[in-house]
Amino acid sequence: MPLRHLAHALLAVSLMLFGPATPAAGFLEKEIHFSEADVQAQIDRNGSLKKSYGSGTIVITLDESPKIRLGEPAGQTTVTARLRVSLLGQPAVPVDMLGTSGLRYDDGTKAFFLDRPVVQSIQSAALSRDYEPIARQAITQMMASYFRNRPVYVLREDGSLQEQAARWLLRSIRIEPGQVIAVLSPV
Repeated sequence: MPLRHLAHALLAVSLMLFGPATPAAGFLEKEIHFSEADVQAQIDRNGSLKKSYGSGTIVITLDESPKIRLGEPAGQTTVTARLRVSLLGQPAVPVDMLGTSGLRYDDGTKAFFLDRPVVQSIQSAALSRDYEPIARQAITQMMASYFRNRPVYVLREDGSLQEQAARWLLRSIRIEPGQVIAVLSPV
């Protein structure tokens, strides 16, 4: 089959699967949406993590799943978490973390990951101000490690027709308040 006929066939299939394009999408593009609740549900399945830095100088434990807000700030994700931090062998103290992150799509795994999380602030009544910069840096490293291989959403082969098509036609993603928008296009 000539390449031109294949392109026309893909176009016809995509129009049948997706219907007309949404007003925000360009010509032959279709947008599908993943809700903040969908993303949070996957994060909740990702489990806990305990990391040690500096030969045990800092030990950080994440017992509960981080919470996310999509689109705050614009185009990013806000990540909050309660951690336990132990410095220099002292008992662990609770620390509340607030950070931001982007989002990336990995075509090989057909999954979305939080990208480059950065801790914006930490708060703890029990943590000395002198140790906050060290704790903040270690928490940023831990969050990057946590989200590097733990997807926040996976396009399933057995999902809806739109989700199955997204596995092959995904062209771009963006974060808006409360949702991730994936733009699909056959060209």
